[in-house]
Amino acid sequence: MKPGALLQLAGWIALTAAFAAVGAFASVHAAVFYAQLDRPGWAPPAWLFGPVWSLLYLMMAIAAWRVGRTAASRACPALLLYLAQLAVNALWSWLFFAWHLGAAAFACIVVLWLMIAATIVLFGRRERLAAMLLWPYLAWVSFAGGLCFSIWQRNPSLLG
Repeated sequence: MKPGALLQLAGWIALTAAFAAVGAFASVHAAVFYAQLDRPGWAPPAWLFGPVWSLLYLMMAIAAWRVGRTAASRACPALLLYLAQLAVNALWSWLFFAWHLGAAAFACIVVLWLMIAATIVLFGRRERLAAMLLWPYLAWVSFAGGLCFSIWQRNPSLLG
């Protein structure tokens, strides 16, 4: 890999991590709040979220980097959508963990799912592997959406 390409990859990883950090800042007390919630039996343990998200964010950054290496003018809409969905992803953490707004968090995750699906389509037009790298992200957000809905419904007093 050329030094310039490696620097670009590092840039995408750093940018993606910055959005992740914004969401993580809202989740500082997430483990305590998560433990207080009535969760379905299929809810994963709190410790699992960090490793899963770390891997997903790395895959997402690699996907964006791969698209960014294609013709810049054609990649721009796909990358703008990628950045927008990162912002929506971070917003979800604030809605759910910081502000305890269950309905808004669920609506946000539905919008996020649609944005990820659209990003996959646009990435796929530029670079097939980049789109494939986002499929696990979409799968996890699908699962997280179901979990968000279930927890919101089970905890109306905590997620008003």
